[in-house]
Order: sequence, then structure tokens, then C-alpha cells
Amino acid sequence: MATTFAASWRSDSGPDPRSAEGASPAATSAPARQRSEGRVRIAATAFGAVTRVSDLAEGGALRVRVPRGGTGLEAVIVNTAGGVCCGDRFAIAASAGPGAHLTISTPAAEKVYRSDGPLAEINVDLVADEGARLEWLPQETILFDRARLRRRYAVELAPSASFLSFEALMLGRLAHGDAMGEGHVEDHWRISRGGALVYADAFRLSGPLAQVLARPTVAAGNRAMATLLFVAPEAESRLEEARGLLADIPCEAGASAWNGLLAVRWLAGDIATLRRAASSFLMAFRKAPLPRVWAT
Repeated sequence: MATTFAASWRSDSGPDPRSAEGASPAATSAPARQRSEGRVRIAATAFGAVTRVSDLAEGGALRVRVPRGGTGLEAVIVNTAGGVCCGDRFAIAASAGPGAHLTISTPAAEKVYRSDGPLAEINVDLVADEGARLEWLPQETILFDRARLRRRYAVELAPSASFLSFEALMLGRLAHGDAMGEGHVEDHWRISRGGALVYADAFRLSGPLAQVLARPTVAAGNRAMATLLFVAPEAESRLEEARGLLADIPCEAGASAWNGLLAVRWLAGDIATLRRAASSFLMAFRKAPLPRVWAT
């Protein structure tokens, strides 16, 4: 088991095409501060019917905990910094070997705090080999007023691998009367299967977020949103099943399937409503309980 993190930060990020020289949008001049950095890498290998850790490295503010029990491997990513602030940088790399089953989660919601300067960045690289089952199931991300966040996800899948991801985002803290004024959030997804790009998505909200979310063509006033992606040989054939599971839920949701993948999206007025609706869907769709940390 490795004790140091050998991988470097992803070098393919490049400048943001929407801003000169890669500068963060609407960034303001801010004093230099010590920021958090964290890196983890975990590899899972199948030993018969059981999956175990075959490589683990961690550094900075990120740690990995692996609860015992079960045939699959459940890895919990812990941010010891207590949240994400301006200029923080985190990198997560995970791989599931042939026939392995790896589920990645977090112990609680990730909080992204107010920024007076650069974007916080999170880079996630995931790989699943032949016959592997890889699940990315973190708990929700909560964006505070004036938070600024950029996330990038790169997923490489073998043709027979199965990949399931769920990401939920809450803008503002309703219980604290957070008005959610200025802010910036962007997610970039790239999923390849058998070396071919099968999914590319760029999500970006910037500026007066409460006003942007109020637009009927954006979120119609909803402040909680989530996306599930399922990539597998049988993904498209499960579309009607997914739509049936979305019937009569207390929020807006829809499912579509194409190009060997299934996508489900939710919109709700608050994270509690969205979490209830999405949790019931996830348990039924996965035909298994949620990661144990979701219940703690």
C-alpha cells in the first residue's frame, strides 16, 4: 500500500475558453492566503467474488476510509479541511480493476464557502476495466453565497464496465435565510467508453445566481438540482424502468437514454425534498441500499 501520492495535478485543464488567459470569471483582487490542497488515489481489485484495496495514496487535506464488510468495496472520501474555499485544489483518482466493484462516497455534504478571489477546483479521474462496476455517489454539495467552484470529471470505461454517478447541488442555505447573491459554479463531464467519447457536458452558472435560477428556462426558482448518469451495456434498455421510478415524486424530474447511457435529472425547491426523491430512486434502481455513510 502506497504512502505518498505520486500522481500530479491533471495537466489537461488548460485555460478556460470563456475567459482570457484562463482567469477565473469575475474574479476580484484578493490578498494571498494559504489554501488547502488534497489528493487521493485508490485502486480496487477483485479477488474472486470479493473486492479489496490494491493501492491507496493520500496527501494534504483528503483522506480515504474503507468500512469493512460486504463483497464490494466502499471508499469514503474525507475532506479534513472542513469544506472548500477560494483557491483550494483537490484531486481524486479511482480505478476499479477487471470484475471489481467500487463505490465512492462522502461522509456528509460538502460545503463550498464564500470566495473573494480565485475559483476552488476539484478534479476527479475515474477508470473502470472490463466487467468492473464503479459508482460515484457523494452526498450533496452546498454552495454558500458568493462561492466560486469549478469541477472537472474524466471517466474512462471498458466496453463491458458499468458506471453510475449521482451529483446533487444546493445553491444557498434556506434554513439560514441565505439569499444566494453573486456566485459561480461549473461542472465539466467527459465520459469515454472503449476509447470513444460517449458523453460530454458543461454546466455553468455565474453572476447573480438567485436571479439566474428564477428564470423559467433555467430552474424556475428551484435551488436544488441533481444529475444521475448510468453507462453500461444495458443502460438504454432501463429507460422505462427509470421513468416509472420517477412517477409521483414531489419534485420535477426526467429521464432520457442515448448512446449507451441513461441520464436522470431532478429539480426541487430544497435539498431535503430532492434527497428524499433521489434516495428512493437510487435504492430501487441500484437494487441495493445506499452507502452506509448516507444514513449517518
